[in-house]
Amino acid sequence: MILVTGATGTIGREIVRRLPAGAAVRIMARRPECVTGASGRARIVYGDYEDPRSLERALNGVRAFFLLTNRLGQDDARLIDAARTAGVRHVVKLSAAAVTDRGADDLVTRAQRAQEELVRGSGMAWTLLRPRAFMSNTLSWRSSIRQHGVVRAVYPSAASSCVDPRDVAEVAVRALTEDGHAGMTYTLTGPEPMTAVQQTAQLAELLGRSLRCEELGPEQARVEMGRRHPEAVVEALLYRASRQCEAAKGQVGETVPALLGRPAGSFRNWAADHLGAFVSDPGTVDADTGSGAV
Repeated sequence: MILVTGATGTIGREIVRRLPAGAAVRIMARRPECVTGASGRARIVYGDYEDPRSLERALNGVRAFFLLTNRLGQDDARLIDAARTAGVRHVVKLSAAAVTDRGADDLVTRAQRAQEELVRGSGMAWTLLRPRAFMSNTLSWRSSIRQHGVVRAVYPSAASSCVDPRDVAEVAVRALTEDGHAGMTYTLTGPEPMTAVQQTAQLAELLGRSLRCEELGPEQARVEMGRRHPEAVVEALLYRASRQCEAAKGQVGETVPALLGRPAGSFRNWAADHLGAFVSDPGTVDADTGSGAV
């Protein structure tokens, strides 16, 4: 039995779609009715990190689980404790590449490092996935592209080796279903560093229309992010974004090709496969929920 958390988000959805047909799959969600794309073989169960009995029921009989949490706090600790008690043998944890940046000391990065320590000290076999920013983060531009032909981005000329979330999901599935991944830490990147300016140019070419990229100043970004996140998280995200200006996020790794036996997916290919999101009515596009990693 494999348990997937975060199945309503970017990575979790892709993991559920990619798990082998013969695998026994259980999906844990606070709102089971929001889970989409699961096959008939997957059992969807209620689970809340603040409800120990629900975690106990969700983890009963599970061999391995995918751990993704979006809130800062004790969610990881609660699920890890419940998994250890239930006799789970392997945890695959989604972290972020920023934890390897020695210059990063913001709230979110510190929390992710602490979460990794919990996993390593859990007594279970573990695998840590550290993706760079997801290519799907550009879906946040879709409204301004549709309405105004504009991309507004913080530090648009700074590069990041963003990764296709489908590659991250495929690596996660391998870690959950194959031997040889216990005790491994995988930093996952795309095939090249990309700036928002370059991404805008590729989107314009694919869409066949003119787009311009405008810099979103820190104060403007603070206001925009403040509509979705607490102030402390906003400051941490802005700090993490600023690290791109120091070339902290542009390194390209070979882990994805080595694990998957093919080149890492390019931004152009990801954008071509999701082009409808930038031209269709907002009500027809799935929200890009879930971790955006950096």
